[in-house]
Amino acid sequence: MNRIKLALKNKWVRWFLVAVVGVILFFTSIYISVFLGAFGKLPTEKELSSIKQAEATQVLDNAGKLIGKYYIYDRQPLDFEDFPQHLIDALIATEDVRFYEHDGIDNVSLMRVFVKNIIFQDKSAGGGSTITLQLAKNLFGRKNYIAFSMLINKFKESIIATRIEAIYSKQDILTLYLNTVPFPDNTYGIESAARKFFNKPASKLTYSEAATLVGTLKATTYFNPRLHLERSQSRRDVVFQQMLKYEYISQDSLEAFTNQNIVLNYRSFNHDVGLAPYFRAQVKKELTAILDTLKKPDGSAYDLYKDGLKVHTTLDSTMQSFAEKAMREHLTDLQSVHEKSFGKTAPWNSNKAIIQAAIKNLPKYKSLQKAGLTEAQILDSLSVKRKTELFNWVGDTIQNISAIDSLKHYLKFLNTGMLSIAPKTGAIKAYVGGIDYRFFKYDHVSQSERQVGSTFKPFVYTAAIENGMKPCTYFSLQEVTYTNFDDWTPTNSGVKEEDPHLNYNLEMALSNSVNTIAVKVLNEVGIDKVVQQIEKLGISKALPKEPSLALGVAEINLKALTGAYASYVNNSKGVKPYAITKIEDKAGHVIAEFKPEILEEPAYSNYTRQVMLQIMKSTVNSGTASRLRSTYNLKNNMAGKTGTTQNNKDGWFVGITPNLVTVTWVGNDNHSIGFKSTSLGQGANSALPIFAKFYQKLNADTHFNNITKSNFETPSQEVIGDLDCNPEKRDGFFKRLFGRKHKKKKFKGDE
Repeated sequence: MNRIKLALKNKWVRWFLVAVVGVILFFTSIYISVFLGAFGKLPTEKELSSIKQAEATQVLDNAGKLIGKYYIYDRQPLDFEDFPQHLIDALIATEDVRFYEHDGIDNVSLMRVFVKNIIFQDKSAGGGSTITLQLAKNLFGRKNYIAFSMLINKFKESIIATRIEAIYSKQDILTLYLNTVPFPDNTYGIESAARKFFNKPASKLTYSEAATLVGTLKATTYFNPRLHLERSQSRRDVVFQQMLKYEYISQDSLEAFTNQNIVLNYRSFNHDVGLAPYFRAQVKKELTAILDTLKKPDGSAYDLYKDGLKVHTTLDSTMQSFAEKAMREHLTDLQSVHEKSFGKTAPWNSNKAIIQAAIKNLPKYKSLQKAGLTEAQILDSLSVKRKTELFNWVGDTIQNISAIDSLKHYLKFLNTGMLSIAPKTGAIKAYVGGIDYRFFKYDHVSQSERQVGSTFKPFVYTAAIENGMKPCTYFSLQEVTYTNFDDWTPTNSGVKEEDPHLNYNLEMALSNSVNTIAVKVLNEVGIDKVVQQIEKLGISKALPKEPSLALGVAEINLKALTGAYASYVNNSKGVKPYAITKIEDKAGHVIAEFKPEILEEPAYSNYTRQVMLQIMKSTVNSGTASRLRSTYNLKNNMAGKTGTTQNNKDGWFVGITPNLVTVTWVGNDNHSIGFKSTSLGQGANSALPIFAKFYQKLNADTHFNNITKSNFETPSQEVIGDLDCNPEKRDGFFKRLFGRKHKKKKFKGDE
């Protein structure tokens, strides 16, 4: 006692004791303040017992395969039974070996950290944070206070952790943790991480894969296996060493596991990349509108990004993959030939009018103009060079270029749209809205309207046959000038136009896409009847009532065009292509369901349908699409129609098989830029090869035999008989003798 009194007389001892008491009081006051809510209300045990976390909405293909997500935080929750035991073992061995012994705060670990880290400056001692403390941080985050932020946040987490431990079992805590913990690449929860980095559910993770993901928790960017594979593998091996240390694996297992290399199967669910980005963007638009009409049982609105919905779609992910590969294979080659065809005269480099018009259409130009800058100032601003990532078919590059240089770069690219549907329902099976969603957001399936060229001709012929014209009706190839339409003279390409006395029947004329005859057929049947026929097929937009309508000057959406063509293998009924079949909430309850939208009444007779199908089969077998047989060696039962617009601006192909209808388009987004020549730009060269390569891939996969080996119905004897005539004939002697080589007449088809 005397020694204590003597020691207390020493001022330094007294100061030390005062300091210790002061520190204790300070920490105690901070803790009490946090506990009482001075730095923000803490969740009560009641609130913690019903923890709700934002869950990503999942987009599934027609087989239930995950193809995309909509989220703020990429998170998919699992039950404890879904976690493989070696994942749990790796987590506990690495992050919290005394997890089953503490009540949320591991005092033994904290003491070890205090002695080793603070006193002996041993940085390997760790941070003493338990899984439960980390969970508290994951669930409620951290705030930045004016002073002592770390201390305040640590106290808050310790209070929340003890409350979590009082409510939940250890299994529940592990489940909550693994469903909320952040992994690399803005990924939350083990299920999302497993699917992103290894393209498999968490339940299927191997020892190496589980240890790799657990290893990233120490520093998600530093140990990101996508960015730093060797570093991540080294960290994975540390996890295995921890598992050996705490007897979760044997020495032999350690040696076997550490000899394995990490093999990633990375699948990004970012909206801009991955499978079917244009399709997922369109589904998102439709889903947003649908959810606006629905309410939860409690009356609140559904949240696309937080409520863990499951959206079932019609898309076949394998077919989609084939479609995207076919598009890339063809467009890569076509783009190269397209650029070489122009040489030094390429419009994206030399045509000042096109370039200036494109510059003035830039959002940046418009914003600077609105801000009051002069033309010269705007151009100066747009000429400043910056590091910019550029799309290229042979690999993206980063270049130091200006906005004007970037515009010229993108002006040269051909773009595309492709849609495949099940014709009897309209279910979308493959959907390619463009060449790369990262750089080209405009969707050429759902948003774009382009002139459809000769793909419009079958509708003209359908109207003609439906109104009594026989398939063996003959028309001359002779050019005609229509005096009441500015002396317009349609011409032909690639046929015997020099012989005005040659006549084709309807099959020969359509399968070879003869322009002069298409206009004559329109003139014969009348524009109004053709327009009515189009409306019956579900295309409701206003069409130009002029003779050039027969040649496809009308701008029609690709999706609508596909739905109309489905009628030829769907009992003469058009369909509305659709993507979403049903929507489920996170508990699996169906909250919305959708059925095919098929036009109730046939748009034309069965006789007309069979005749048109036979004619379009001739297009593939001997007409403008014959390269499907000769070049691509496709033996499938097929019908089709090619299409090319004026000045080679658009190339089209429609491919029809009994169980799949596909439309492809290729062109430049800038309407002022077309192909250099018809040989390049015609639909048979620009658009048809995508379809051909797509079908080659389908043919090689027996899973699609129901599509590739399907056969058209046998036409009726009446149809066979009415088509049994010579495809062409010449005028008689007197008609040849007195006939004129060129005629002028008034177009009567609009009367």
